[in-house]
Amino acid sequence: MNMPRPNCLTLKLLDRYVICEMANSFLFGVMAFTVLMIAGDLLFQLANLIIEKNVSLGVVIRLFIYRIPEVVVMTLPMASLLAALLTFGRLSSQSEIVALKASGVAFQRVIRPVILASVLVTIMAMLLNETLVPLSNKAADNIMRFEVARERPSMFKEQVFLRDETGTEGLRRVVYISRLDHADGLMDDVVVQEFKDGELYRIVTALRGKWISGQWWLEDGKTFEVAPDRSVKLLFSFAKQRLPVLMSPSQVARSSKKPSEMSAWQLWEHIHLMKKQGANLQPLWVMFHLKLALPWACVILALLGAALGVRPQRTSSGVGLAVSVLIVFFYYVIMSFSRSFGEAGYLAPVLAAWLPNLLFFGIALTLGRRANG
Repeated sequence: MNMPRPNCLTLKLLDRYVICEMANSFLFGVMAFTVLMIAGDLLFQLANLIIEKNVSLGVVIRLFIYRIPEVVVMTLPMASLLAALLTFGRLSSQSEIVALKASGVAFQRVIRPVILASVLVTIMAMLLNETLVPLSNKAADNIMRFEVARERPSMFKEQVFLRDETGTEGLRRVVYISRLDHADGLMDDVVVQEFKDGELYRIVTALRGKWISGQWWLEDGKTFEVAPDRSVKLLFSFAKQRLPVLMSPSQVARSSKKPSEMSAWQLWEHIHLMKKQGANLQPLWVMFHLKLALPWACVILALLGAALGVRPQRTSSGVGLAVSVLIVFFYYVIMSFSRSFGEAGYLAPVLAAWLPNLLFFGIALTLGRRANG
């Protein structure tokens, strides 16, 4: 007996049907996981601010609003997993998957709309991470510092260290700046240590430094020679002398900015700035690759949820939510271990960031092949 072959119109209807079914579960997952994460951590912190620190309700509400974008972005992979799990659980329990297979539609074809929808969610997560999340996190940090901790806003950076290791000569100079006003391009109490073949041979001190026409200039300074026996001799004093530091005031200030507050593009620039200073770049590279890898967990976990959902058993919303929490828990445990190994140098940064995705993608492929059998 010849089975009817599905036509293109049927397949397009199937794509729209699966995406519409997933959309409802996805929105439910975003709201459910957001409530769980807020209730489990954020509300406790906010209540502590009100009770112990006597912070006004208006400040707490604004802090709560600024924290929501980061929480929502974190829930997107979880919601993708739950949406696929519930949708394919319903399709399986109502024998629709069996009917599609009998019509010649392979499981790999059925999950095509899942891949499309999860890729769109991944792009949305990356856009939010690059735009809204850094801004909202910065706003929340400003509230904690200036309205809760009562710190005074400052345009100054204190005790800034810069290292120059450009070229093949190794360490060339170390610059210490007591105070940097990056808005006006001014430095106070500058000390420059210059090295040759790994040995300190010159020290330059200056009372001030200014950013003039794209260059740093030291003023009211002295230059000392360091002999091989470590004795120091004054060579000359100067009224004005150029400082060979290529970074602008904003770049110097950014070098002390927290990497966790940066977008992926800002972090990329920060890494290359830190490379000039000879800093340990391993943790920064791991963080950079994590910013790229984590959004793609939406696709990986959606595929895993679809493969798990077609098993011949009913999956209610409550059970699906519990299974999703368990899977995400193991995902983040593996991610924490791989991140630690990457930051310690035992794994390459790109492997440390993408290892959880690779492992769960392998599991999804294995279950997907079985589902097609």
